Amino acid sequence: MSTPVREAPPRKEPVSATAAAGRAGGLLVLAGVLVLTMAASLAIGAESIPLDRVVAGLLHPDGSREALIIQDLRVPRTLLGVAVGAALGLAGALMQALTRNPMAEPGLLGVNGGAAFAVVLVIGFLDARTSLVYVWAAFAGAAGAALLVYAVGSYGRAGATPSRLVLAGAALNAVFSALTAGVMLLDPRNFDGFRFWQVGSLSGRDLEVFAQLGPFMLGGAVLALLLARPLNALALGEEAGRALGVNPGRTRVLGALAIVVLCGSATAAVGPIWFLGLAVPFMVRSAIGPDQRWVLPYSLLLAPVLLLAADIAGRVLARPGELETGIVTAFVGAPVFIWMVRRGKAPKL
Repeated sequence: MSTPVREAPPRKEPVSATAAAGRAGGLLVLAGVLVLTMAASLAIGAESIPLDRVVAGLLHPDGSREALIIQDLRVPRTLLGVAVGAALGLAGALMQALTRNPMAEPGLLGVNGGAAFAVVLVIGFLDARTSLVYVWAAFAGAAGAALLVYAVGSYGRAGATPSRLVLAGAALNAVFSALTAGVMLLDPRNFDGFRFWQVGSLSGRDLEVFAQLGPFMLGGAVLALLLARPLNALALGEEAGRALGVNPGRTRVLGALAIVVLCGSATAAVGPIWFLGLAVPFMVRSAIGPDQRWVLPYSLLLAPVLLLAADIAGRVLARPGELETGIVTAFVGAPVFIWMVRRGKAPKL
């Protein structure tokens, strides 16, 4: 009778100085790409503006039509795109590392859906219209949805396997979507506003939204980055992590807190954005491996690049109108998810 072979925990390969320098250089290149994408976001739209006039409108606003478009419309939109993209990219990377599930994503696991449902509830029943009310409602909805998905996904002898969590998240997200639609139908006067917010869009938000929600996203991002080393230690196994001085329970609690803050504030700002938190960590791990000390910073920079690119594409593809950003990200992200599932290409954690 053969003895079952127990799979050894993944070993963390040492990173050479050359590889570390290459990854640091990659971060600098990605930061440069983000700056270029921000410049494109300021210049491209229903009315394209040359870059020299963009710079003039930023530094010396003269009250012209172009300066007003840049200052009042495109600057808030671009800043929110950077903040929301970074928040969702970090939340996706953190969620995948904590659950050891390469397909975990705030949208697929119902976290964004729960946050959106809570925001729609306070809009519909409390007639709330301020971003701070939205963000606290979104925090509560995101936390409640995460707990509910984990409870449903872990029910039974098999426990919380990656596939069960994804199925539970998809099912509960459908429930949240149906409940959200039901609340919208109860109040037809606010239907258009609900519908616009629910799709997920960077347009129509002013600097006040960024000023109110930016500190939450910044706090969540700092907390997420501080968890890189504990997550690497836990990836070696819980016992090995304890031996390295990591408290698994505290790491998971802080990780869950960071996810709720990042997802809640991002959803409160622009509505639910799908697949960004799935695709970005997937691409990063495929390129540089599973070391969270690099995965998290790369996700922080790459996600806003992709979100701003999706927003720019939405402005260009449907001129003179616009496609909402959430529609573009879903259109691109859904095939990526299907390809991952069918091919089993998700990098292991």
